Amino acid sequence: MIRIVIAEDQELLLGAIGSLLNMEDDMQVVGQAGNGEEAVALVHQLQPDVCIMDIEMPKMSGLAAAEALKSVECKVIILTTFARNGYFERALKADAKGYLLKDGPSEELACSIRSIMAGNTIYSPDLMDEGSMDTEQEKELLEKTVAEPIITNTSRNKLGMVRNYFSTILDKMKLPTG
Repeated sequence: MIRIVIAEDQELLLGAIGSLLNMEDDMQVVGQAGNGEEAVALVHQLQPDVCIMDIEMPKMSGLAAAEALKSVECKVIILTTFARNGYFERALKADAKGYLLKDGPSEELACSIRSIMAGNTIYSPDLMDEGSMDTEQEKELLEKTVAEPIITNTSRNKLGMVRNYFSTILDKMKLPTG
């Protein structure tokens, strides 16, 4: 089971991401934080496998929190709405294993988490600012780790997701799922 902490200051989005990831058979959201300080504390307390961080949060940004967690075993994934100059470089320096857009499909996030747990890094090409790359070696590294479309059995993933939705609805209605 992949244990996850999510840090997001928008409460509705925090709950939605948590609910979607909890529907995955191999994932469990063990903690939710509304800012970077809470996220760092939860990671130290709960020792999750993955921490998903928004970048812009009150008290401590997601990037600052990722930097604070650099020496911890937890893999940090930055999830953001848009690219800002310098953020990609800071995510790399903080050893973030993923730097992804929020507007991707939910199954892409789940697949990215699994891929990162398998030892890969995933960076969305839309978020990279190439001006921050200094050396050819860094450019080569990025070419190897840039997120390409994650090819999975999408039909199977969607079918499983639909089953989970129906199961949740039936459970709430207290009807048999047979």
